[in-house]
Amino acid sequence: MNTLEILGQRLQTLRKERKLAQREMAAFLQVTLRHYQRIEHGEINIPTLTLCALADHFGVTTEYLLGRSDSRT
Repeated sequence: MNTLEILGQRLQTLRKERKLAQREMAAFLQVTLRHYQRIEHGEINIPTLTLCALADHFGVTTEYLLGRSDSRT
């Protein structure tokens, strides 16, 4: 599994744990719903600042989101 797929799976898991819709995440990131869906499907890379915003939003590290660590904190 590549890094983008891991990122997408972890975002999806975190989003579902908080009972958030993809539309809500798209609004948070100020992107279209389709753009956010492509992030969760591991189809596109995201900017570093977006990665940091997502990590802060979910209270996890960027290393966790990227699959470089299994520890969320």
